[in-house]
Amino acid sequence: MLRIGLTGGIASGKSTALARFAELGARVVDHDQLSRRAVAPGSAALADIAREFGPRLIVKDELDRGALAQIVFADDHALARLNSIVHPYVMAMGQAADRQARAEGVRVIVHDIPLLVETGQDGEFDLVVTVAADLDTRVRRMIESRGMTEDDARARIRAQATDEQRAAAADVVLDGNATPEHLARQVDDFWHVHVPS
Repeated sequence: MLRIGLTGGIASGKSTALARFAELGARVVDHDQLSRRAVAPGSAALADIAREFGPRLIVKDELDRGALAQIVFADDHALARLNSIVHPYVMAMGQAADRQARAEGVRVIVHDIPLLVETGQDGEFDLVVTVAADLDTRVRRMIESRGMTEDDARARIRAQATDEQRAAAADVVLDGNATPEHLARQVDDFWHVHVPS
């Protein structure tokens, strides 16, 4: 089974690339979804977050993501503390997804990990692919499609690894600046080169 780690900065086009990998037949594992499952009501991670950041972040048994985001994206130390709580749970779920895929005879699995570089997982895959896009392009996308302010968008970008750091960890860098169709063609080219028929 070919294991691919897919990463890229927020609003770089990574979701477009992931969708194309799925269309080509890859099993995809979205680590953002795993992160949401990790902090579900009643979870150990949610209890750990309440202990670390205070019970005010738990509203009706659920994590107040907006309030937590305001804390961690303004404080690198707080973000590191949050990551140290959530990432072990997410990594364990990712490993379980690999075991399940192997048992089912899956040929290609793509792990969509926004913080792949930040969490030091770049050495754990057969291939690492990153999607890169210019800073201004990403900020514009975040304002237009996510309704963020420019300051919030730039704060989210600053909280992640740089494109240069992701490129240094990657085997392949895809260009996410242009149209979704252009990015999908790059995924097709990657697939033809790296995935045995």
